[in-house]
Amino acid sequence: MSKEITARSEDYSKWYNDLVLKGGLADYSAVKGCMVIKPYGFALWEAMRDVLDRKFKETGHQNAYFPLFIPKSFLSKEAAHVEGFAKECAVVTHYRLKNDPDGGGVIVDPEAKLAEELIVRPTSETIIWNTYKDWIQSYRDLPLLINQWANVVRWEMRTRLFLRTTEFLWQEGHTAHATADEAIAETEQMLNIYADFAENYMAVPVVRGLKSPSERFAGAVETYCVEAMMQDGKALQAGTSHFLGQNFAKAFDVQFSNKENKLEHVWATSWGVSTRLIGALIMVHSDDDGLVMPPKIAPIQVVIVPIYKGPDQKAGLDEKVNAIVKELRSAGISVKYDDSDNNRPGWKFAEYEMKGVPVRIAIGARDLENNVAEVTRRDTKEKMSLSLDGLPTRIQELLEEIQLNLFNKAKTFRDSHITRVDTFEEFEKVLDEKGGFVSAHWDGTAETEEQIKDRTKATIRCIPLDNPQEAGTCILTGKPSKERVLFARAY
Repeated sequence: MSKEITARSEDYSKWYNDLVLKGGLADYSAVKGCMVIKPYGFALWEAMRDVLDRKFKETGHQNAYFPLFIPKSFLSKEAAHVEGFAKECAVVTHYRLKNDPDGGGVIVDPEAKLAEELIVRPTSETIIWNTYKDWIQSYRDLPLLINQWANVVRWEMRTRLFLRTTEFLWQEGHTAHATADEAIAETEQMLNIYADFAENYMAVPVVRGLKSPSERFAGAVETYCVEAMMQDGKALQAGTSHFLGQNFAKAFDVQFSNKENKLEHVWATSWGVSTRLIGALIMVHSDDDGLVMPPKIAPIQVVIVPIYKGPDQKAGLDEKVNAIVKELRSAGISVKYDDSDNNRPGWKFAEYEMKGVPVRIAIGARDLENNVAEVTRRDTKEKMSLSLDGLPTRIQELLEEIQLNLFNKAKTFRDSHITRVDTFEEFEKVLDEKGGFVSAHWDGTAETEEQIKDRTKATIRCIPLDNPQEAGTCILTGKPSKERVLFARAY
């Protein structure tokens, strides 16, 4: 099975695509730039979604759903927002088809032109804030804490499965507050939820920080982000949380009566993560033999493969394995007993290795006699013979060990790929020969940021939170700088 996968060292991009396709996560679709998320990939997204949804609700948020279509005039109300998304919008202009009188199939009915074009949702700030205008009148209506799980469309010319597709799945939170301090606290809270999820569930270490003004979300006052490092030394944005100030409240005239009965515009946030997280998980943990899944969000945490000859041996194995399965499930562990006779055990071993199942248990008639099972962990490929007595408890411990090992391995790699440089020559050398995050001084101007991007294809990934204030000089212009920022080439 592993021979079908391109080695990372040979072609990292093809390696990634091989894993997505052969690992059964997704497939290409008939619609250019869009993907089909297959059941195994969707189960992974569901596992991510369930954890995040619980965390959102624990912090007082509620789920709702808003229209897929947004009137074009709504996007015109916030200037920076429309400028940021104008080139990515899909536009609906007509509402009916008809048969071509010349026999050419169906055509757009020219008589069915919409009075106002509709934009297919690239993000929902405008439609949501138009709605909030009717929901918010008094300080008693605040804070308003809403999230929605949805799909969005951003017209992309160059696409890659999970990382950048024309349509993708995500969640987007949109909240309204009485004060700027409350809104900023919400923005930071959600950033910390994303960071906690990435590190403690995905086993992906992240840097928490602020985007530079040029990299902020369109219409935001401040954008907070979590940035992760992939095995090829490129960065990937793993989540963003935006303090929107009063920009959208003023654009859509969302006001409330405060405790002194005076009208004020509310303060806003928005925040989101998407199926791009699946791409991050693949590129941080997987190897040349297939996917590697962190146990806490693996669709299947344990697979058990029986090895037998004839129905009598199978019956004996079934009795013992079913008891183990029941005990594992009662402990909240997802387990699959693959006793199908469609494929031989060796094929199954390779298949579950490809899919990244954290723990594989093989048990045969002789193992049953010796009261043991062969247990293999996916992260290190280590095989061990474990007693069937107390096996579920040992498996639970093993899953925790694998989760921690994956995080520590990724963190060691990330930390070893944060390099401080003081000259532009060093900067280019590190980017070309080592990759990773480059910690360097920048003079704070958009012009310098753009010049660095044009010359190296590296962008400012973030200004780390609690960044040490350190006097220095910009690597490109030599102008004064008060702190280092993290640059990287990125997905």
